[in-house]
Amino acid sequence: MAEKRDYYEVLGVEKTATDEEIKKAYRKLAMKYHPDHNPGDKEAEAKFKEAGEAYAILSDKEKRAQYDQFGHAAFDQTAGGYGYGGGAGGFGFDVSDIFESFFGGGFGRRSSGGAKAGADVRVGVELTFEEAAFGCEKEVNVTKNVSCDACEGTGSESRSSVRCPVCGGKGTVSSARQTPFGQFMNTTTCSRCGGTGKTVNDPCKVCSGRGYVRKTIKVKVKIPAGIDNGQAISMTGMGEPGTGGGPAGDLLVSVRVRKHAVLKRDGFDVYLDKKLSFAQAALGDTVEIPTLTGKVELTIPEGTQNGAVFKLRGLGIQKLQSTGKGDEYVTVTVETPRRLTTEQKELLKRFDAASGGTLEAAAKAAQGDNSFGGKKIFGKKK
Repeated sequence: MAEKRDYYEVLGVEKTATDEEIKKAYRKLAMKYHPDHNPGDKEAEAKFKEAGEAYAILSDKEKRAQYDQFGHAAFDQTAGGYGYGGGAGGFGFDVSDIFESFFGGGFGRRSSGGAKAGADVRVGVELTFEEAAFGCEKEVNVTKNVSCDACEGTGSESRSSVRCPVCGGKGTVSSARQTPFGQFMNTTTCSRCGGTGKTVNDPCKVCSGRGYVRKTIKVKVKIPAGIDNGQAISMTGMGEPGTGGGPAGDLLVSVRVRKHAVLKRDGFDVYLDKKLSFAQAALGDTVEIPTLTGKVELTIPEGTQNGAVFKLRGLGIQKLQSTGKGDEYVTVTVETPRRLTTEQKELLKRFDAASGGTLEAAAKAAQGDNSFGGKKIFGKKK
């Protein structure tokens, strides 16, 4: 078993340290090694417990005197010492309890005053491709707690209140708690007034004295140009109301964008597939291309190959919080003609012959060569 370190060494103080110096040293270490600050870090957890154990002894005058005289043996039952069996570190208490008592509440939690922020509310909205690209204004239904009209949010029929008899108007109540260091005061929100410090003697019949009612209201949401599917808009203070004077939560509007008939989006760029006939690709042409702002003419140069991509600069989607825009990319697919007539076939054969003759079977047939001894293989369409 590893030998215990000297408690003064653990806290980083001299043996002549005052109570205030010991307290200050422990506070620093506890904050540094608390598990909430070091999730999953076993070494930090061990140091947190070690600091708590050292503080439990050195902060108590009687135990400190025993430790100064006998060292760790003073608290080791196997060595004939006094012992405080059980609990973290063998002292009959949990180190997290020391921390809570020392700092007046759990680490990382909201202070126990009366003010508490309201919860966030989430709703969804569906947009067309164009609405997301150009921005718009939408109206959404939001169900949340709102101020009661009947009592004007006071919770009282007469719209009057009195000082809370439990907390005396402070909004919090304190209670004594016995810890290894002595008696500590624990402060919590008053359960009678909810932290407001006030109560009513004539509760409103509509809201039962709560001051608010559950209601669905309509909220206008400004959709910025360039927003994309899955993104959300945050509206500060439009969520659930806070309590005890705390701020209201936020309204979070999640966006779902419907697909466009022909355009596809990637970031702020849009993409389009355009089919061309063999003649258009070979001879060139001017074709109409749909964009977000209407149709434009695109010049297809002669000899365009299948899969060629044309860039239409600035015809994409406006970038969020910017005046810049993405681009539109047009990918062309050259279609092979089907169900040709006899005349069309002859024309293509003549074209092929004039191009150097790529049709091997036709060339051999024209020469009367029937000596081909290979096996015919017919391709099958997937």
